Amino acid sequence: MTPEQMVSRLLYRDGLMLVIDKPPEMSVHAGPKNSAKRSESVEDHFDELRFGLPRPPALAHRLDRDTSGCLILGRHRKALAQLGKLFKSGAIGKTYWAVVEGAPAGDEGIIELPLGRLDVTRGWWMKHDPEGRPAVTKWKMMGQSGTMSWLALEPLTGRTHQLRVHCAEMDWPILGDAVYGNTPRSGGPILHLHARAIVVPLYKNRAPIRVAAPVPAHMRENLAACGWKNEAAQ
Repeated sequence: MTPEQMVSRLLYRDGLMLVIDKPPEMSVHAGPKNSAKRSESVEDHFDELRFGLPRPPALAHRLDRDTSGCLILGRHRKALAQLGKLFKSGAIGKTYWAVVEGAPAGDEGIIELPLGRLDVTRGWWMKHDPEGRPAVTKWKMMGQSGTMSWLALEPLTGRTHQLRVHCAEMDWPILGDAVYGNTPRSGGPILHLHARAIVVPLYKNRAPIRVAAPVPAHMRENLAACGWKNEAAQ
């Protein structure tokens, strides 16, 4: 990705934060510099996102490598501290769109399944664990097509892989999930999970900042089959 292409993915900018539309299949964190397996990351492009400030921005949170959509960056240390408090307190609203295999029973609901590590040697690999940390997800049916459903998911807690594990545990895994779902590790579709929108109450005397990321190319066909029409209608 060229610097111009990354800058073109900017969704919001002010003195404290940036919101970019993270592409799918790109890690947010840069890997070890000397690693033969090192691939392009969002952090590799931070210098072109300074927009005149002496230092580059930094991640205020993270998205999985395969998840696309709204990614918040703090533009300096104080901004990062403020955003960190908002994330920790659950004040930042997050809505994801997902295409899942199968269909929930009903139009909306709440998933409350604690999560823990599946393997202590792999901190990112999670499972439902009754003794684990609380994890809560709201879901809403947005549309259906045959064996697929389009869901809006709101994580009320911020556990690793929460949405992916919760959907899989409910027997409607996210399409393209090769870790927790039914997708093969090679040759299958890209993960159909998109950080669609965020609501950030960043300023005390202003309305919360609302940002939405456009639907990524790899999800458009299946979302359209489930009833999604166009950006203006949503």
